Amino acid sequence: MVDCTSEGVLFIEADADTTLENLGDSIQPMCPCYEELLYDVPGSGGILGSPLILIQVTRLRCGGFIFALRLNHTMSDGPGLVQFLNAISEMGQGLSVPSLLPIWQRELLNARNPPRITRIHHEYEEVTNTKGTLMAMDENNLVHRSFFFGLKEIRALRNRLPASLGACSTFEVLIAYVWRCRTIAFAVDPDEVVRISCLINMRGKRGFDLPPGYYGNAFVYPASITKAGMLCKNPLEYAIRLLKKAKAEMSQEYIKSVADLMVIKGRPSFTQPGNYLISDLTHAGFGEVDFGWGKPVYGGVARALSNISFCMRFRNSKGEEGNVIPICLPPPVMERFEQELKRMTKEAEPVRLIKSML
Repeated sequence: MVDCTSEGVLFIEADADTTLENLGDSIQPMCPCYEELLYDVPGSGGILGSPLILIQVTRLRCGGFIFALRLNHTMSDGPGLVQFLNAISEMGQGLSVPSLLPIWQRELLNARNPPRITRIHHEYEEVTNTKGTLMAMDENNLVHRSFFFGLKEIRALRNRLPASLGACSTFEVLIAYVWRCRTIAFAVDPDEVVRISCLINMRGKRGFDLPPGYYGNAFVYPASITKAGMLCKNPLEYAIRLLKKAKAEMSQEYIKSVADLMVIKGRPSFTQPGNYLISDLTHAGFGEVDFGWGKPVYGGVARALSNISFCMRFRNSKGEEGNVIPICLPPPVMERFEQELKRMTKEAEPVRLIKSML
């Protein structure tokens, strides 16, 4: 529910004495000047009693600009945010109303009456760190880095896969690769259960005829699980098969079961120990938003979180097209992670580290 008080949103204008060329690849996560490009207005970051959106536009010396935004995630997901940005674009260029009208209708995803959990939801299981190796991280001691995967790196990974595996998306290949390397880097006990949760958009799924313009959160993140030893000792195809299996189990009944679980268990958080969440934003449309000056050089998230990453399209300073994935890890784990990445792509150029900061 939203209390429409007509107070608007927070909007900040700023100027920076630099150019887009000077920024180079640092405009993608993890941008070292993040705090300057999106000022955290005191008291604005809450869920309740706070503005729904914080926007900052920073003009650059070259004539370009950086549009940064912070969203109250209870309002919208990625596709919903892109819809909002496109509406700003259209109205800023003269339309009186956006071409795609916003639809509220949150009741479309309500739980059933009575609610009933009919599927297994590994993403919400209560887990105890029994052996003390399930990737515990201190938020104050993390290294933030982004990794660029171009055509050469992706080709090197695909060359490791057997023909019997069938067709695989680039996202499946990359995420299986990153999950495996990340688990090896943490040196998790072989008998510990690890999991990866990939966000899946409900839009377009049979049985959920969400109307065009629905901008609320419409995703679930089913978890693939396995013992760490199995993930680390098996080839890359093992992890890919786990991802495919979880994706294949996605159905109308699964989604309804998630909604019912939220009611029965009181909106639990996703599993924390040993879980790695990742969202595919390569098709979300952030790179297509045009405010009248053309498409952005980069459109996507500004940073990753301790156990959450995003996969986004990116063109680096050399003009190469590919995907970028920001990752946060403790310093010694990050070092081992990079070594494992290079080992698995030794047939081609090593995965390119774009930017890092403590």
